[in-house]
Amino acid sequence: MRVSTELRERPVRGMRRTAGGETIRAAVFDLDGTLANTLPAISKLLVKVASEQGCSVTARQAAAAIGKPPGPAFGRLLGRPEDDGRVQAAISRYRELFSYEVLCQGPQLLFPGVTAGLSALRAHGVELAVATSKTTRSAEALLDVMGIRDLVGPVIGQDMVRRGKPHPEMVLRAAGRLGVAAWESAYVGDTVGDMRMAVTARMEPVAVTYGVGKFGELAGVAGTRMCSSFKEVVSVIAAARPRSAAAMAGPPRRR
Repeated sequence: MRVSTELRERPVRGMRRTAGGETIRAAVFDLDGTLANTLPAISKLLVKVASEQGCSVTARQAAAAIGKPPGPAFGRLLGRPEDDGRVQAAISRYRELFSYEVLCQGPQLLFPGVTAGLSALRAHGVELAVATSKTTRSAEALLDVMGIRDLVGPVIGQDMVRRGKPHPEMVLRAAGRLGVAAWESAYVGDTVGDMRMAVTARMEPVAVTYGVGKFGELAGVAGTRMCSSFKEVVSVIAAARPRSAAAMAGPPRRR
C-alpha cells in the first residue's frame, strides 16, 4: 500500500477532538448505490447495451455488474475478454447513452437524506470525498446534476488509479488529497468489495444496506458498521473513533 506516498498530497493536519475524545476526521463515499440511486437506471441501460451487442442479459445479471469498472462489467455480461472489440464498443455506447438514460433524472437520483446528511457532516468538521469505479468525468457530472458537487471535495475515479476496487489505492489517494490519515477516515459503500477495501486501507468500514450488497454478506466483513439509511450513516460517522485509537485503547480494565 502507498500510504506515505498518498499522504504527501496534502499535509496531515492535527486531529480534531470532541468532548468524547478523538473522532473520525474524514469520510470517503462510494457513489452508485450509496449516494445516488442510479441502480435501476444503470441496470436498464446495461441490459439495453448488451442487447445491442447481441447478448440477452437479465436485470439481475446487470445489477451484479454494477459497481465494477466498465471493462470487467461488460466483459462479464458479454462473456468476452475486456479488450474484445464488442466489449469496447459496448463501453463506448454505454458512455454515449449515460447522460440521456441516467443523468437526465437529476436530483431525483439522490437517496433520501443525502444532501442534508453531507451538509451535517461538513458542519461537524468532517472532510468529505468520493471514490468510485466510474471515470472521474462521469462521477463529476453525476454529482453536479444531483446538486451535491459543492458538498464533497476530491473525486477519485477509476481513471485516476492503476488498481481499482477492492485494492485500496483509490481510497488512500482520496485520504491523501484531503490531508487526513487513512486510519482517521471512514469509507461508506454498498458492496463487499467496498468494505474489504476499507479494511485493507485501515479505514472504518461503513455499509449501507439499501444498495447492491446483501445484509449478510456486508456484515460478514469484520468490523463493518451497518446502516439502513443515510441518516444513520451520518450518526455513525459523527460518533466513530479512529480505528488505531480504538485498537490502542484495548479491553476495559476491571475495577
